[in-house]
Amino acid sequence: MEMTLEVNGMTCNHCEQSVKGALQELEGVYGVEVDLNSGKVNIAYDEAYVSKKMMKEAVEAQGYEPVG
Repeated sequence: MEMTLEVNGMTCNHCEQSVKGALQELEGVYGVEVDLNSGKVNIAYDEAYVSKKMMKEAVEAQGYEPVG
């Protein structure tokens, strides 16, 4: 499955790496693309292992605000 999260608060490459790293650590996430300009994060994942809620919590734990 694929999903796009909108994430507020990302401003630099460090932000991008933090969000990407947090999501990639989750079991079942096998692709993460971050677009800093739009604030969108595209995630490819297996819903048998990971939920949208878990992914949003991982982003929040890094100090960013996922919306939607």
